[in-house]
Amino acid sequence: MTQGSFSRKQVTAITGLSSRQLSYWRKTGLVVPQGYSAGGHARYSFSDLIALRTAKRLLDANISLQRIRTCLRSLTRFLPTTDRPLAELSLVVTGDVVLVFHGQHAFDALTGQQWVFPIAELAAEVERMRRKTPEQGELFPLDSKDASAGGLS
Repeated sequence: MTQGSFSRKQVTAITGLSSRQLSYWRKTGLVVPQGYSAGGHARYSFSDLIALRTAKRLLDANISLQRIRTCLRSLTRFLPTTDRPLAELSLVVTGDVVLVFHGQHAFDALTGQQWVFPIAELAAEVERMRRKTPEQGELFPLDSKDASAGGLS
């Protein structure tokens, strides 16, 4: 075994994936090991471990294998310089959306639509709602728990 490579047995212990999953993912191209031994056995790199763990976490977050594959195809279209999205990008699941953080941007892994969430504008809007006059009614009453947690007064 070459330095910095991991056998299937080691990879299953590190990632929590089964040998069957590794074989299936290798055969279907989801995560292909970057090397092989002289005897033809798969040898996984550290980068492969990152990709495997990322795929497993997406599955654990109830993202289907089919959807993961679709996201990967989309990502290689949107980011053509990215060869191995599971290892090279930061992927986050929020609800039913897989977000990708790349540089200073966040975008939907399927559509490529950039996500812009202006937090300062949201905070200002909440503060305006809380400052409504008594005649308008209190839409968002401020309680002591909110004040200490969010720093609004």
